[in-house]
Amino acid sequence: MNILLCAILAVVVLALVYIMSSYTKVKGMNEGNEEMKNLASIIRAGANTFIKIEFKTIAIVVIVLAIIFSLFVEKTSGLTFILGAMMSSFVCIMGMRSATYANVRTSNRARETYSLGKEKSIFETMKVALTGGGVSGLSVQALGTFGILFILFVFGEINPNSESHGLVLKTVCNPTIVRITTYSLGCSIVAMFNRVAGGNFTKAADISSDIVGKNRYGLPEDDPRIPSTIADFIGDNVNDIAGNCSDLLESYVATIVASIMMSVIVFGKSSVELFKAAIMFPLLLAGVGLLSCIIGVAISSHIKMSNSASKQLNMATYISAGITVIGSFVACAKVFGKTESIPEVFKLGWVSPWISAILGILSGVLIGIITEIFTSSKYHFVQDIAKISKEGTAFNVTMGDGLGFISCFPPMALIGIAIMISSKLCGNYGIAISALGMLSFVGTTVSIDAFGPIADNAGGIVEACHLPEELREVTDELDSIGNTTAAIGKGFAIGSAAFATISMIISFIGNFSTNVDLNIADGKVMGGAIFGGIIALFSGWLTRNTIESAQAMADESIEQIKEPGILEGTKRPDYETCINIATNRALKKMLAPSIIAIIVPVVCGFIFGAQFVGGTLVGATIIAIMLAIFMGNSGGAFDNAKKFIEAGGIPDCPKGSPAHKSSVDGDTIGDTRKDVVGVALDIFIKMMSTVANTLAPLFRI
Repeated sequence: MNILLCAILAVVVLALVYIMSSYTKVKGMNEGNEEMKNLASIIRAGANTFIKIEFKTIAIVVIVLAIIFSLFVEKTSGLTFILGAMMSSFVCIMGMRSATYANVRTSNRARETYSLGKEKSIFETMKVALTGGGVSGLSVQALGTFGILFILFVFGEINPNSESHGLVLKTVCNPTIVRITTYSLGCSIVAMFNRVAGGNFTKAADISSDIVGKNRYGLPEDDPRIPSTIADFIGDNVNDIAGNCSDLLESYVATIVASIMMSVIVFGKSSVELFKAAIMFPLLLAGVGLLSCIIGVAISSHIKMSNSASKQLNMATYISAGITVIGSFVACAKVFGKTESIPEVFKLGWVSPWISAILGILSGVLIGIITEIFTSSKYHFVQDIAKISKEGTAFNVTMGDGLGFISCFPPMALIGIAIMISSKLCGNYGIAISALGMLSFVGTTVSIDAFGPIADNAGGIVEACHLPEELREVTDELDSIGNTTAAIGKGFAIGSAAFATISMIISFIGNFSTNVDLNIADGKVMGGAIFGGIIALFSGWLTRNTIESAQAMADESIEQIKEPGILEGTKRPDYETCINIATNRALKKMLAPSIIAIIVPVVCGFIFGAQFVGGTLVGATIIAIMLAIFMGNSGGAFDNAKKFIEAGGIPDCPKGSPAHKSSVDGDTIGDTRKDVVGVALDIFIKMMSTVANTLAPLFRI
């Protein structure tokens, strides 16, 4: 087992070498003229300041919780909780630094290559953005895997029969389960803070810019005369990069943790050989996936495989997924193929776990395709929203809502079918492996996802630095593709969250020596399921906080624009004031919503018991899956409908037309949905289930 763990560690080291190589390559590229360099430095400094202030608050919360875990749950669990928070923080910093260097270099590459032709320029510009995004994506998978390996190397191999307790409270628990769940929880707490605070920051800036610039004064998007413009640029990095990195890291780690927990519960009393095989397969699947991501991202960043930038990015996913399929078969044969006693639960023999992983991989790819169909301007759904915008904002929003609701069913049905088949093939272990299969190539998914905000920032720099208008043709096309890739990333996150949370709910039940029956006819279970509707409180809280911040920024922007010289372009707006408003309000409002996911299972568990908590997890998971898909897809469709109009998709509706203004309103509504609420819901349900598993020994049945 140690040899295989060392092999996985070698892949992690290879990934880190590639990450540093890509980071150095991006940083060594030309930034452009002085105006571009100055703007890039402002964006970089603002993003760094926000993260530093945010991390000071997070550090206090992490230290307090770590002490509580060590005192009352398991004596070493505080350390693993801190480790998870550190890994998530490192990923944020790496991703954001790379993005704030890549954005201006992407816009400069468009400037340098446009004379070679639009198609050539798009490909060359895309390579810079994808290389920068690759640092984010591969950091997620490499550091997430490293944290798990670190725990195994330091604390030794997993023992299903080991016992431990807290330094003060002597309640017996399995230290293996508690260490890995607190590691996952450490990742989750940083992800939640990043998504809540980062989402508030970026969308408050974005919404205020649209309201003031486009709707009130008829200014172009990213016009430097809009005081909140630079805050919007910064927000792309603190939420869409740093927040997304910590979000997908948390999803990835949660699926590995769910697989290990399920191995302990299902195979803990089996033969030593079978138990080790069950533990080893998810780790090997993670290692194989990481290796495939290095190959997929490297090929797509350097070799032209399609004239379409969208297809070029898709090839990275297909290459990574294809290699993972082959590599996971070899891994499955290695650990299960020579096992003497194949368990009854493996209906198709030793190959059953591999098929479960394939179901997860296939589900991830199909969810990506489904998401693209509903959010890309290439398809009629988004075009229908754009066309009906001629009738006004009400028609635009209603059509977008209809698309959002329709788009929920295909991925939910796909997830449900995959869960049922995986369970049939491998029992509860199969569900966890399917979840990990979906995120086994998360490095590529996040790389492509991070490509979007880098391209968006690049387009903003082109506009703000008064570069030739035709360069926006390059950056806008890449930005539109980036909106779709971001929506696909959100689909991956919520799909894997569904798998992982269900696995954790099953693990939660398995933590009790006396079986916890989640019979829907039981009053406690039903009451808990209905109480899972607290998801609505969380969603509403985030929405109100964001809009209140946007209003404050819009008021400040309007007051500044009234000053002589701002609209004329002879006087520079006070960007710092808007940045400070966004920062202070986001950080002030992030704490309360973020800790709901921790408080709910704690309070419910101690007052109402394990059955109520189990019902709450089930109810919250079902609501969150639907709501997150609806918000992510409708928000992405609104955004691309606006861009479809701006790109001339409707001949008689140019920028500034009533149809365009209606689409801007729709995009403004969609911003909070897709980048604030929707992206936080998958973290919410995984945090609740992780907390429930961590504290299960303390709950009464």
